[in-house]
Amino acid sequence: MNESRFPLTEIGELPADLRERIDPIVEKSGFVPNIFRALGHRPNEMRAFFDYHDLLMDQPGPLTKAERELVVVASSGANRCVYCVVAHGAILRVRTKDPHIADRVATNPEQARLTDRERAIVDVALALTRTPERFSDNDVDAARAAGLSNEEIWDVGAITAFFAASNRLAHLTGVVPNAEFHTMGR
Repeated sequence: MNESRFPLTEIGELPADLRERIDPIVEKSGFVPNIFRALGHRPNEMRAFFDYHDLLMDQPGPLTKAERELVVVASSGANRCVYCVVAHGAILRVRTKDPHIADRVATNPEQARLTDRERAIVDVALALTRTPERFSDNDVDAARAAGLSNEEIWDVGAITAFFAASNRLAHLTGVVPNAEFHTMGR
């Protein structure tokens, strides 16, 4: 089975600044995520991808890191992005210490057992993913009524939008999730 429709870049072939960004991830996880190798043949795009990813996913903000991953898994499940569901599902399982949450949210989010806050987060992500042209004040009002702040709603929307692009790149490349992701957090 091919790991991607396009050539994969080995980490040693990347510019030094990108290797420096990836090395801590490889040290922590013990492997190089295939998406890095898929994006590697376009270093400038990879830098932009990492910069925006890191702003949304790693900077302090009103959403917890687990809630951010919840957005990724819900929206990637709706977009049927196997790579992102598997990779970010692993991170969600680790962050929540729940070995089942990612599978439930990715495959049947409406029936997933979630807190009211998590439900509101998933509902915003799904509304923006499934029918973005119909997203309205009603969606924002429902999120506010569930207790989400404007900043939290914005973060859910920004993460959803970023991962719509990420999902499309994963679809384009046909990149296969690393086997290691499947067992993380189980």
